[in-house]
Amino acid sequence: MELVIMLVIAIFVMSYRQQNGESVYKFIAETVKNVYNKYAPYSFAVVREKCKDLGQDYSVKDYATQVILIGGGAALVGYFYFYSIMYAILYCVIAIMFIPYLAYLRCNRIYSEFIFEEIQVYTSNVINEFNTTQAFVKALEGVRDSGILEDPVLSDVKTVINMSYSNGTIDEAVEWFNAKYPYYMVKNMHQLFLQITKEGAKDTGESLENMMLDIDLLVEGVYRDKMDREGSHKKFLGFGIALYFLAILTQALLGEDNYKKMLSQIIVQVLLNAVAIINSYFIISGEKFYNEDTGVE
Repeated sequence: MELVIMLVIAIFVMSYRQQNGESVYKFIAETVKNVYNKYAPYSFAVVREKCKDLGQDYSVKDYATQVILIGGGAALVGYFYFYSIMYAILYCVIAIMFIPYLAYLRCNRIYSEFIFEEIQVYTSNVINEFNTTQAFVKALEGVRDSGILEDPVLSDVKTVINMSYSNGTIDEAVEWFNAKYPYYMVKNMHQLFLQITKEGAKDTGESLENMMLDIDLLVEGVYRDKMDREGSHKKFLGFGIALYFLAILTQALLGEDNYKKMLSQIIVQVLLNAVAIINSYFIISGEKFYNEDTGVE
C-alpha cells in the first residue's frame, strides 16, 4: 500500500511539471543547484572556482544524478529495512543532505592535487633558475616571468619577492611561504637556499642536483600513493554498499513474514538504524580519508 502511495505521488509530480511546461529533470536540477549554492561552505567558493577552471567541477546534471542514485539508494535501504514509506523518505532526505559535503571533499582533493603540481613546478624551476642566476630572489623572478605558474601559487611567489626586497632578507618571506605550503619539498629547498645565501657556498651544483633527485622521488611516491588510494577506494565503496544488504540477507534467512514481526519490536528498529548509521559513518570517513590533502605532511 505504501509503495502504491509513493508511485501515485511521483506520477502526480511528473504530470504536474509536464503540464506547466517544465521537465522533471529541469525541476530537479534547479532545486539541487539552489540548495547547493545556499548551503555550500563559503571557503568552498574559491576551491570550486578553480575546479571549474580546470574543467573538473560537477555540472548540474552530475549533481542531479547523484541525488537520484544516492537518494534513491538510501530510500531503498530505508524501505526494505523497515517496510515504511516514512523511513524511506527520511533516509533519502538525510542522504541528499550529504551530497554537498561529498562534493566539497572531492573538489578539495582536486584543488590539493593542482596545488601539489604547481609546487612541484615551482621547486624544480627555482632550482633550474638558480643554477643560472646564483641568486634566490633572481631565480624567483625568473620563474615568475616564465608563465609556467598559475594562481594562487604565482601570486604568492610575487609576494615572496616583494617581501624579500622590502625586508632586505629572504628569511621572513621563506617562513611565510613555508607556512602557507607545508610541503616537504618546499621546506627542504628553502632550507638549502637559506644555507647557501647565509654561508655563501661556492659549489652548489651537487647539493641542488641531490635536491632535484629528492623532489623526483617524493613526487613519484605521491603519485604511487594516489594510484593505490584509487584502487583501494573502489574496493572500499563496494564493501560499504554490500554491508547495507545485511538486513535483506537476514530477511531471506528468516522469511519476510517473520522479519516484519520482528520490526514491531523497538530494539530491532534501534539496531537496524544503528547498522545504517555506523555503516554510513564508515563510508563517509573513508571518503574523507581518500580526499585528504595530496603530498602534505
